[in-house]
Amino acid sequence: MRAEGDGLRRVQYRQLLDLLGTSPVASRGAQVEAAYDRLTELAQSIPAGQRSAMLNDPALRLRSPRLVATLAGSDAQIAAAVLARAQLGREQWLDLIPALSPAVRPALRRRGDLPSEVTALLMRLGINDRGLPPAPMREPAAVPAGVLAANDTLEAHQAPDPSRADGIGAIVRRIEAFRRAKQVIDQIPANDSPRLPLGEEHVLSVPSDVRACDFATDAELRISWADAGVAPMLVGMRLAVAAPIAQCAKLRQPLIAQQLVLAGAPPVAGAWQVDAAPWFDPLTGRFVGYRGRLRRPAGVPAKTANAPVTDSAADRIRQMLHELRTPVNAIQGFAEIIQQQLFGAVPHDYRALAAGIAGDAARMLSAFEELERLARLESHALELDGGESDLAASVEAAIAQLGAHTKARSSGFDLRIEHRPLVTSLAPLELERIVWRLLATLAGTSAPGERLKLRLRYKDDELRLDLALPAALAARPGDDLFATGAGAVPQIISAGVFGVGFALRLARAEVRGAGGDLQRKGDRLRLTLPGLTSAAPGHTDAAGRFSVRSD
Repeated sequence: MRAEGDGLRRVQYRQLLDLLGTSPVASRGAQVEAAYDRLTELAQSIPAGQRSAMLNDPALRLRSPRLVATLAGSDAQIAAAVLARAQLGREQWLDLIPALSPAVRPALRRRGDLPSEVTALLMRLGINDRGLPPAPMREPAAVPAGVLAANDTLEAHQAPDPSRADGIGAIVRRIEAFRRAKQVIDQIPANDSPRLPLGEEHVLSVPSDVRACDFATDAELRISWADAGVAPMLVGMRLAVAAPIAQCAKLRQPLIAQQLVLAGAPPVAGAWQVDAAPWFDPLTGRFVGYRGRLRRPAGVPAKTANAPVTDSAADRIRQMLHELRTPVNAIQGFAEIIQQQLFGAVPHDYRALAAGIAGDAARMLSAFEELERLARLESHALELDGGESDLAASVEAAIAQLGAHTKARSSGFDLRIEHRPLVTSLAPLELERIVWRLLATLAGTSAPGERLKLRLRYKDDELRLDLALPAALAARPGDDLFATGAGAVPQIISAGVFGVGFALRLARAEVRGAGGDLQRKGDRLRLTLPGLTSAAPGHTDAAGRFSVRSD
């Protein structure tokens, strides 16, 4: 591909760095040689400062000894950048360093991650940490471990020799004396090491089992202050994870003996009782949060079953997804740069390819987000945002959005709402996400002409949504419905990239995180959520029951 403009030449140079930097060591052939020739040609038209900035990009991977040697043979600025970013093995460094110019070798001494054999080779080649070699030193006097205090040791080994206190040599000798004295201090037992009175005892002695502590929150019920010792484990957590607390906060009422379960470090994880009073700005009267105390309920141990398990399978999944996001984010970023022509003009067919790559990367990131959300919900590491939202309104809105697709297939939903309002203690966005995931999954698996009945009501202090299953899903036995893999059931509308079973399992985890449940009842699903209102007295079918038919 021809590179006419300056921006396109920079894009091509960066791409060649990516391709050659990650190519296998044994890569040979005419195409590889042509790539190195093109890299050298582009380097002559791109300023050294811009090439150095590309080499300093954290996303760049330089794992090819040949590419490192080629780039290190150019000017000093480029050589310093490539040697600072190169990721080579021990044997590769030992083979490469003797071939480097003596002028660029000192750049390696600023790296602290080189193997000991490589560091020893640099020392043999005369590459030291400082410009002058260390001056001959007096041998330190023997210091019995645990006898001398730290300040006595420093004074004994930092005292300069008056006969040698001249110029750079005296400075070098004092630095070396300090290093030797530090080695002696490191050998003294930790319990004998003195500490300065900085008032940090409360941080150094964190209790293993916290029974009570004071706290303060901001207006969003996020803990902004806590007692010393537990503050690092509590600050940042939200109290609005239980419906009664969220309701009291909305009405600015005191929290009296409210029950709460926290998921965090072992000393603070588990069941708590909250007592707090609202706090208002004395000048403006604006609500600024709560101030109160957390107590362990009587007879309840500090650690409960709801506390997350450290190093669990969910934690490992989240760590794996974090590692996968990094390269996908980089691919998406580079594709968007090319598609938007940020570095110069790009041919249209190349922009179309870049747009497709960016779209694929976005779908992969969305899949990673769903996997992480499920892992965090099932390990009690994620709390859904609290608030107040109407389940009936969310269901009607989702049906209206799906109607544009289901109407053409003569399918859809027949909704019957028996009570209003149907308010639950979830943020509107959280409730809309759950409802859409359920209805889109059912609409996508229903056959043409198949209509599904929905029944929405208030019963036993909870909201109930009964959803009829499409024939394709009703034929699956029991809870196998929640294990259906991607592609197992044809879908016209997809609520996720992992198929019907994963979407329903994620919806069930979200509902359980909100204090409800999603269960299969024969040929239908039942969604239950805690309600904030009670059924209207004297409610009759004639007065309050009505049906809504929606395409």
